[in-house]
Parts: sequence; structure tokens; C-alpha cells
Amino acid sequence: MELKNKKVLVYGSGKSGQGAAALLEKCGAEPFIYDDSMGDLPDLSTLDAAVLSPGVPTDKPQVLALKAAGIPVIGEVELAYITGRGRVLAITGTNGKTTTTSLVGAIMRAAQDSVFVVGNIGTPYTSVALDTREESAVVAEISSFQLETAETFHPVVSAILNITEDHLNRHHTMEEYIRVKETISKNQTKADTCVLNYEDEVLRAFGEVCPASVVYFSSARPLETGYYLENDRIRLARNGEVKDIVAVDDLQLIGIHNVENVMAGIAMTEAAGVPMDVIVEAVKAFTAVEHRIEYVGKKNGVVWYNDSKGTNPDAAIKGIEAMKWPTLLIGGGYDKGSDYGPWIRAFNGKVKYFVLEGATRFDIEKAALENGFPADRIIMKENMTEAMDFCAAHAEAGDAILLSPACASWGEFPNYEVRGQVFKDYFRAL
Repeated sequence: MELKNKKVLVYGSGKSGQGAAALLEKCGAEPFIYDDSMGDLPDLSTLDAAVLSPGVPTDKPQVLALKAAGIPVIGEVELAYITGRGRVLAITGTNGKTTTTSLVGAIMRAAQDSVFVVGNIGTPYTSVALDTREESAVVAEISSFQLETAETFHPVVSAILNITEDHLNRHHTMEEYIRVKETISKNQTKADTCVLNYEDEVLRAFGEVCPASVVYFSSARPLETGYYLENDRIRLARNGEVKDIVAVDDLQLIGIHNVENVMAGIAMTEAAGVPMDVIVEAVKAFTAVEHRIEYVGKKNGVVWYNDSKGTNPDAAIKGIEAMKWPTLLIGGGYDKGSDYGPWIRAFNGKVKYFVLEGATRFDIEKAALENGFPADRIIMKENMTEAMDFCAAHAEAGDAILLSPACASWGEFPNYEVRGQVFKDYFRAL
């Protein structure tokens, strides 16, 4: 797409929209930032193209009007891709994206100089696109929202970590959510690699029709070909041979879901040509990302973990499964229309008190009671501060306090990062 002297509407005034507008200016285009507060769209006859921020649904009336007028509509990831250079390694999935993206970035940095870690992880791809070079590696966390508007985006290595129910308020059906996730590989060929979770039935089936060469990983069984967990070791089976790669005890991450993230990261970077000894050394040195089952500290024999990034039930399941102690669990927040039953059933007797706050607290309480969680162990609070106050007062030596909300933060906090920071600040003030 030729951008010089083109008038481009940038839909969305947040970090992504500002990054897109700045990139367009550098490419010689004339960007115009628009958001819903402005009401009507500008005269469509004056526009040459439009760039959507990820938070803008593609079925909004304004977007449909742009398309009906024949105006090319792309997303900010597509904009960055067509203006940038280098090899792209792209990660999507419902959960584990940020940890795996950070890990892949760390491994690639151990192997080469020019590495950019971008996307949904916090650094807009558009903000660094013009800094990339042919020899660069761009490691990108890509959400389903971003994939909706990716047209020519072509990673040399992609990964879909898992697919569970999320964002149905945006995608409307599970089938559409799955379809969008799988489009990460739509422009790949057999010369490229797509890493898939063998234990996800949807992804196992997708592996049969995926346009890329598929590499599977499994946390539950040995594979004839692929990476798998056996006897607390990550192993690789290939061409009839099995090699031990790394012991779980040598990892600094906790939880089976993180073993899956590590296997995905190893598979991706080996496919990108990184020597296995370099990969293993980087994997052993890697620590948890902020807000994802992040160890905060220990006081009076009580450990505190910040899993604010557990913004849906499946992610929160990973959080409680990683706990090895009786746990005071803080949950609740913004309502995304999730089913909380599977989360409650995953408690497995670990949850000492279930402390609920936020807009979803009554829905979660109902799900907890329906799934047999004791009513006298459900504590209802108005906000996070009240929830933390209760936990601090009632936790005993040998317990854990876990913030793993299974809900988005919107309403009480602008994002999960702020929510997690409030939790950490509270602990440090004790």
C-alpha cells in the first residue's frame, strides 16, 4: 500500500492509534485521528485509507460505512508489517501469549542483536516498524482483535498456544473466535512453521489443514514427533530419536501452563534457527513476566502472588493450579460474559477464602454456590482495597494470597497492569 500523500483516517485515539498516526506521518501520509466521541465520520470522499486500532470492532457502523465506500481498511499490525522489515515470529492464543512472547524475545536476544518485542505485550508494533532491518527479528504478541484486520501479515514462525472461551462480546460466537485465531497462519506456507498445542482439540484438528509446517507440543503425553513433557523433563522426539532438552526443576517459572509456554518458545526459536544450547541457557535464566503469577513477596509466612493478567476463567485456572498452599483468592471485575463454572471446579480444595469484588462478584458468587463452594467461605467486598484488607487480616502462616480475577479490570482500573500494581503496592506498604 502506497502511503505517501495519502489521507488516512486512524480510528482510535489510544496508544495504538497514536502509534499508527506517528508512523503514517513518517511515511509521508496525512493521518486524521478519529474516535467515537467525535460523532460523525469526516467526508469519506476525502479519505484514501483507514487504520483501525485493535479495540475497534470491525462490525461497528462507522467501519462498515468505510468499507461500503470502498476505502481500504487495515489494522495497526498490518500497517506496521507493510512498513517494517525483518523476520516475524508471532504468538497468539487465549492465554500464555505474554509469557511466551517475552520468552521468545529473550531467546532471540541471546542469539542475535536486532530484536524487537512488540504487539499486545505493550509496545505498539507501529512504534518500531521503521527501526527494523532485514536482519531483525520481530517477536509479536498478536490478539484476536489484531488478527481481524491483518491482511498480508506473514510470520515465518507462528504459534497458537490454546483456544478457550474469551472475547465473545466482540466475536459473538466461539466458531468466529477460533476462525480469527487460526488466521495467524493464513499467509504461511510449508516453508514456514506453526507451533500448536496438541492437547487443545481445536488446534490438533487445525494442524491437519494448517498451511504451514506444524510442530506440536504436549504437556500430557509423549509425541512421535514434537516437544512433550515426561518425568518432569521437556523432551523432543524427531526422526525416531528422543532428546532431553531441559528439566522442569531448572525452570524459574511455576505451573504446568508455563511448561507449555516454554515448550512453545523452544519450538518457535529452534524453527527460527537458534542453536539448542543457546535456547536452553536462555530458558533457564528466564523469570515470570509482570502480573502473570508473579511472586510479589512473603510476609509473616504468607506468600503473595499477582496474577492480574488472569483476565478470563481459563487464565485464572492456571493461576490457582500453580498454587501449592491454602489460598485466599481475590476474584471479580468487569463482565465479559464468561462462564465461571470451570474456574470454580478447578479450585480442588485449595481455596480457603474466595474474596469477590467488582461488577461480576454476584455472578461469580452464584456460580460458586452452584458448583458446591461453601457459602461461608465466600467473602463479598465492594472494591479491591476491601478485598486486600480482608486477605491481609485473615491469612495465616503457610497460606497464599492470590490476585487472579478471571475478569477484565475495566471500571475500577484502566487496565490489568494498574490493578496488579495496586496489589503489589499494597503488599509493600504492609
